[in-house]
Amino acid sequence: MDVLWVMPLLVLPLLMWTSSTFVFYFKKFFYVAWMMLLALVTIPLCILKSGGRDVENMRVIRLMVRHVKYLLGLRFEVSGWEHLQTEGPYVIISNHQSSLDVLGLMEILPDRCSTIAKKELIYAGTVGLICWLGGIIFINRKKTSDAKSVMADAAKAMLDDQIRLWVFPEGTRNQRGDLLPFKKGAFHLAVQAQVPIVPVVFSSYSNFYLRKEKQFKSGTIRLKILPKIETKGMTSEDVTSLCDKSFNVMRSAFLEISDSVTQSNGPLRH
Repeated sequence: MDVLWVMPLLVLPLLMWTSSTFVFYFKKFFYVAWMMLLALVTIPLCILKSGGRDVENMRVIRLMVRHVKYLLGLRFEVSGWEHLQTEGPYVIISNHQSSLDVLGLMEILPDRCSTIAKKELIYAGTVGLICWLGGIIFINRKKTSDAKSVMADAAKAMLDDQIRLWVFPEGTRNQRGDLLPFKKGAFHLAVQAQVPIVPVVFSSYSNFYLRKEKQFKSGTIRLKILPKIETKGMTSEDVTSLCDKSFNVMRSAFLEISDSVTQSNGPLRH
C-alpha cells in the first residue's frame, strides 16, 4: 500500500519534465481548482467586511488572487501606471485572450472598480458567488436588449456610486494574434455616463500559452496602460468613431508590446 502512495509522487515530476501536454492540463486544472478554493475562503471574508454584495469586496479579492501568478510561473511587466491615477468613475477596456486575463486584471485593478462579465459566470460555483459579492455586473450576450438595459443601469450606478468598470470589448476570448473588432457596449456606457475610457493592453500569450497546441510554459506578460480618452460632450452619434479610435490605439500597442515580448523570450515552439 505504501508503494501505491509513493508512485504518483515519482511519476508526477517525470510527467512535468517530459510531457508538455501533461503540464498544460495540470496547470489548467490547478488554476481552476485553486481559484475555486480561494473563492471559498474569500466568500466569508467579503461577507464579514461588507455584509454582502459590494464593490469594496474587490479589494479583498484582489489581495487573495495576487499570488496566483507565481504558482503558474507568470510575471507581469506594467507600464503607464500614471494613466490610472484618474479621479472619479471611468471605463477600462482591454483585450481578452483567456481566463488568465483575471490575473492581469487583479495586478492593476484600481479601487472601487468591478467588471462586466458574461451571465454564465455566475453559475461557476464558488467563483460565481465571489464575483457576485464583488459587484461584478452580469450581461446576457445573446440578448442585445437585455445587454443594453444592463449597460444603461451600469452607467447610472457608475455615477451614483462613483465606481469604475472594466469591460472586454472584443466580447469573447481571442488568441489569434490580433484584436477582434470591438462591440460598442463599453463605448455607449462611457458616453452615456460621460466618463473617460482608459485602454489597457495585454501582450500576446503566444510565447508561453497556446491552447490548441496544449502548451503552457512560464512566461512574461506585458501590460500597457494607455492615456485616457475623454468622452465629455460626446453623444451616441460619436460612439462609432470613439470605438474605432480606441481599437486603433490598442491594436498598435498590442502589436508593439507583443513583438517586444517575443523578441525577449522567443516564440513558443510547438
